[in-house]
Amino acid sequence: MAKDIDGSAGVPQFYGKELRYQREAAGLTLERLTEGSFFGIGLLSEVEHGNRRMPPGLAQHVDRVLGTDFFTRRCEDVREARRKGHAPYFERVLETEKHALTIDQWSPTVIPGLLQTEAYARALFRGERLQELPEETDEKVKARLARAQLFEDNRLTPEYWVILPQVLLWTSILPPKQMAGQLDHIAALIKRGRIFAQIVPWNAGPHPLMQSNLMVLDFADAPPLAYMEGQHHGNVVDDPGLVKQYRRSYDLLRAVASPLEASQAMIEAAAEEYRNGAHPARLDRRDLA
Repeated sequence: MAKDIDGSAGVPQFYGKELRYQREAAGLTLERLTEGSFFGIGLLSEVEHGNRRMPPGLAQHVDRVLGTDFFTRRCEDVREARRKGHAPYFERVLETEKHALTIDQWSPTVIPGLLQTEAYARALFRGERLQELPEETDEKVKARLARAQLFEDNRLTPEYWVILPQVLLWTSILPPKQMAGQLDHIAALIKRGRIFAQIVPWNAGPHPLMQSNLMVLDFADAPPLAYMEGQHHGNVVDDPGLVKQYRRSYDLLRAVASPLEASQAMIEAAAEEYRNGAHPARLDRRDLA
């Protein structure tokens, strides 16, 4: 028997209840509705309960099976509720990263958003030189810091593996003590067992992914995704063949990077240098000698 939809529910819950209503009206179980797709019933159940947004591929499949177009069109309100403070092109990653089993990231130019301190994030936004109100910048910083909460909840924490170039440790966009705080933050996450971090030495030579950044996300109930980002755009790749190629490049990069313990030592050493007031130029002369 189909259940009535509670119109007073929040947008994600209302959207999920509409899915359940349509499925039950068609006389389909979760298993039957997911047949012929790459998605698991666990994901569909989470959508019905209002806990997850429906991926575009699943929405198209559901509309095809149910003979509707509602789920492909989706509700703009759902997207707005999820992405406040974030760029629209980041929406899909924002929704899926907290449900990932693993997140592997290569960030050659800046500390990744998931690892940024408030000072670092704010400096990056200010560096854009955008004409925006202080409260707009505050909203962006708050939204970015909120993403890192997935490291604080054991139920949501994916296995996060990040690879950074050694030169990034020397790229000072903050005063020395704040740069020390940023690197201390990463070291603390490593020590707590929340993340794995590797550093690619400055003299590693040619290596994979020199021309791009990359995030690869794997899930228990959905196909993997790859994500790359530019200054004002982002690109989600969900073609299995392409994602497999990016995964291979990342694995090769992991082989080039220094081992975990050595990488942690590099991060901690750089933090100590900043704490002692060392200028990046000093670091350059010492390490490049």
